[in-house]
Amino acid sequence: MKIILVTGASRGIGAATALLAGKKGYHVIVNYLNSKTEANQLVSKISACGGTATAIQANVTSETEILDLFSQIDKIGHLTDLVNNAGILEPQMKLSGMTGGRLDRIFKANVIGPFLCTREAIKRMSTRLGGTGGSIVNVSSQAAITGAPGEYIDYAASKGALDSFTRGLAREVASEGIRVNGVRPAYIHTDIHAAGGEPERIKRLSSRIPLKRGGKPEEVAEAILWLLSDRSSYSTGTFIEITGGM
Repeated sequence: MKIILVTGASRGIGAATALLAGKKGYHVIVNYLNSKTEANQLVSKISACGGTATAIQANVTSETEILDLFSQIDKIGHLTDLVNNAGILEPQMKLSGMTGGRLDRIFKANVIGPFLCTREAIKRMSTRLGGTGGSIVNVSSQAAITGAPGEYIDYAASKGALDSFTRGLAREVASEGIRVNGVRPAYIHTDIHAAGGEPERIKRLSSRIPLKRGGKPEEVAEAILWLLSDRSSYSTGTFIEITGGM
């Protein structure tokens, strides 16, 4: 049985990825922070599709909770795949208005959390450490390329750090049976735009997108599952951009 952990899986890209993974035969660990009802509903959806899943609450900015999360997974079976999807952004503003507290929250969630989750995954996957290998996908953002000026350069910088992490780690663990790749979505219809203070952001920007529309979480999930699968067996340290042509 292949076991996949999807962090921040109760909604958006994470939920779409978890559902698709369940349909493809993975036992899905649906990690969530506060959305217990949504997480349990997703587990039910996966079961209705013939898959298996377990919802586990954990704050992936907390090392203690991450350790407990992985201990619970160990009781289910051997982790084979990880999707670092959990992440946050805060209301749009320029750097001059940002507080240290905001920066701390952004980098803990978008950088430190993935580092710690990946550390624990590697301990279980690495052939050097007795594992059988595995695959990791980090959910970055096109903001890592554009810098998101005037809106959330802190979020963009955190995703840039995640990109550097993806490239470096891919080379570090390539000989240990682990592949590490990333996706860079943009303009995807999720509630993250509301968190940024502009729920209709995609509508405002759609005329600039070559495909003239926003993307669906399911379109990102397809790319993630391809990178996790053996169909991408010669790909590591790479990125798929899912941006409508931007």
